[in-house]
Amino acid sequence: MAAIDCGTNSVRLLISDISDDSGMSDVTRQMRIVRLGEGVDQTGRLAPAAIERTRVALAEYAKDIAEAGVDAARMVATSASRDAENAADFRAMVFDTLGFVPEVITGDEEARLSFAGAVRGLTAEAPFLVVDIGGGSTEFVVGSAEVDAAISVDIGCVRMTERHLRADPPTPDQVAAAEADITAAVDMALAAVDGTRARTLVGLAGSVTTVAALALGLPEYDPKRIHRSTITAADVAKVTAGLLAESAAKRLEHPVMHPGRADVIGAGALILRIIVERSGADSVIASESDILDGIALSLA
Repeated sequence: MAAIDCGTNSVRLLISDISDDSGMSDVTRQMRIVRLGEGVDQTGRLAPAAIERTRVALAEYAKDIAEAGVDAARMVATSASRDAENAADFRAMVFDTLGFVPEVITGDEEARLSFAGAVRGLTAEAPFLVVDIGGGSTEFVVGSAEVDAAISVDIGCVRMTERHLRADPPTPDQVAAAEADITAAVDMALAAVDGTRARTLVGLAGSVTTVAALALGLPEYDPKRIHRSTITAADVAKVTAGLLAESAAKRLEHPVMHPGRADVIGAGALILRIIVERSGADSVIASESDILDGIALSLA
């Protein structure tokens, strides 16, 4: 099965073998930072350069999919593609590049796919609050074996950086404005899904896993070390404060930092810190299994 997740900041590919006997086994898992949602919050449109960056990444993925001889493929597009006035141009490009049409899914469907990927094989106390911090939106999902409630809100690392954290590093006033914006959205989302009743907080996507890598003090980005690691609320707050005080160039000195994430990780970490605080959680489990795994499972 081939699963592609195209978000506001990155486009990712998972090719996986799925069977009744052995379950799910990764063949390849790849990520490209394409910043598809660059400027969407201000203009309401996908920039031609952003669509072209995405096309180049998808063309590389198309070769991998063909070489793997997959039985089925599904691509989902999320926040930026939902918001853009010219989403039809994006869909036409994808069809020309991959040979099939992407599904521009709702925030609710995005949340459910993320939950399915995150809780697969997770041994922790339910119910879970799963949060998927993307570039343009963040999904909040509460459930145990299945989803009980889900909501998607328009706070993401790219959107909050472009809206508030414009200086490098951001000023105290900019951070305060972002905190107010994020807190209002988080409180609304937690109330909508009854998030404070959850026993375990699980965090997904690059902002969360990067914060986890920094908190663990890893010498390099190591998905196996990061996956299902538990990061305390105090460590999330400490890492967030450090990132917000640094310039993008200084953040790049961290060996775990992806070059395409350095300018927006401060906002992503801030979103995570506020979610941890407002949900009352004393820690967060970082998961490398996310919407990609959910997409692949949906094909099976």
